[in-house]
Amino acid sequence: MAGHSKWANIQHRKGRQDAARSKLFSKLSKEITVAAKMGDPDPEKNPRLRLAVKEAKSNSVPKDVIERAIKKSQGGDGDEYEEIRYEGYGPNGVAIIVEAMTDNRNRTASSVRSTFSKNGGNLGETGSVGFMFERKGEVIYPSDAGDADTVMMAAIEAGAEDVDSSEDGHIIYCADTDLNDVSTALEGELGESTSTKLIWKPVTTTEMDLENMQKLMKLLDALEDDDDVQRVTSNFEASDEVMEQL
Repeated sequence: MAGHSKWANIQHRKGRQDAARSKLFSKLSKEITVAAKMGDPDPEKNPRLRLAVKEAKSNSVPKDVIERAIKKSQGGDGDEYEEIRYEGYGPNGVAIIVEAMTDNRNRTASSVRSTFSKNGGNLGETGSVGFMFERKGEVIYPSDAGDADTVMMAAIEAGAEDVDSSEDGHIIYCADTDLNDVSTALEGELGESTSTKLIWKPVTTTEMDLENMQKLMKLLDALEDDDDVQRVTSNFEASDEVMEQL
């Protein structure tokens, strides 16, 4: 998992920030619109919407953009989106899950397949790599939220399953169905989290050398650039040495 959390850190340091930021805002807004459309437009009564709003706020999405996305769901928009998951392989047989939200299934499938093949990967059948991951809730806190023992105690009290503490911060994992309850309980003890979301947590990982890691980054970047793609997860593992060379 070390490699996976580092990937998130690399993402934050990448260039092209304005374009990437606007793309991120658009993806987070889409998730808010769909969540509000599927349930109640009040985040307090709709756990999925509450988490989507929380994730948007933690990425500095302005309040008016969030409100506009919720309003959009009530105006008849958002119902044409469907959620699709694609699974495939990258360089060195690394497993990749692509979560998309689209209003045109054919366009998205064709685009994702083409991105895989142009970047040394291949799209598999549904279920081809899913067994290498578990669906989990993930709540991230900065290191100054408390020491490892304090955070561990708060996590146990909140009903979490596992905590990974390092100098970079604390990552708390829980059952996917418990994320709303666990994150609310943690907020009472530790304050506002840096991020709260559902993830695919690798059960097995694939070790990557520098050359394969460079190819993988290119593939993951290209997938993330697709407007229909909400999130990309991979089960790579890379040494600190390889990550530094990148």
